[in-house]
Amino acid sequence: MVISTKQRSGSITHLLNGTLLSLKTVVPMRFEVMKPQLIEKNFRLTFGVFIGITGDIKGKLVLSSSTELFSSIGELMFGMPLEGEMLNSFSGELGNMIAGGLSTNIAEKDININITAPTIMTGDTTLSGYRKGVEVTTIFEADKEMKLFLLMD
Repeated sequence: MVISTKQRSGSITHLLNGTLLSLKTVVPMRFEVMKPQLIEKNFRLTFGVFIGITGDIKGKLVLSSSTELFSSIGELMFGMPLEGEMLNSFSGELGNMIAGGLSTNIAEKDININITAPTIMTGDTTLSGYRKGVEVTTIFEADKEMKLFLLMD
């Protein structure tokens, strides 16, 4: 089925709003949301979580930030600092919780999606292989940033 540009734009808007609502629900830290930016080219990151989206909309959700921010969120949620394998495991589960919330939030718009298991990306990683995407920067306490990428296939 071919979808129009208007339908695609609406889908991205629903995905973005559902993701931000889920982030607010899951993460016990205040943050500010910057203006979304369209992206159409490869981008790089050093630490992040990659989750595939299938169903009515096909794409990817990527959460990218420093290990320090992921660890701070983990410490707030579990009462202890996380590092190493525990940090990787937590980061994947955080991505899973956010994507699961997205799936629930977007179902209210009669859009059904499924999510894949999270993949942790570390080191110098370049992402490509998507049509268009949206990048949203969120600024947490102490000026720590998390970038959210919604990439459409």
